[in-house]
Amino acid sequence: MAEKQTPNFKVVSDNRRARFDYEIGESFEAGLALTGTEVKSLRTGKATIAESYAHVDRHGEAWLVNATIPEYLSGNRFNHEPKRLRKLLLKQRELAKLAQGVEREGMTIVPLKLYFNERGRAKLQIALGRGKKLHDKREVEKKRDWGREKSRLLRDRG
Repeated sequence: MAEKQTPNFKVVSDNRRARFDYEIGESFEAGLALTGTEVKSLRTGKATIAESYAHVDRHGEAWLVNATIPEYLSGNRFNHEPKRLRKLLLKQRELAKLAQGVEREGMTIVPLKLYFNERGRAKLQIALGRGKKLHDKREVEKKRDWGREKSRLLRDRG
């Protein structure tokens, strides 16, 4: 019997903070328009998307803002700028859903994960998210702490 192949995604950057700060809605997989030195720098695994967000401009194009891909160390004078705008490659239907979510529902386009897929292409998982209020964050933290305490008690007792 043949073994099941597990998808070998190489995760470059994971935005764990976004799941705490936002209520995550529908998510999409977007391609990135990158230069050669950006791809080489991503393969070293030093990119950060923690403070970044995406927006859809009036021409119907999606852009990734404030994502940091450091300069490639072996690059020459044609190296890329670390915090430049990067175009997101999405289908028209997906772009329309994102634009509608931002304009009508007051949501934010949040990047969740930056990775290479099985074909070696850089992909960004983005989602529509609504910002949580402070009391919601406190409630999530209390639930998490109680879950840890409960598992600790069960482990010590049994």
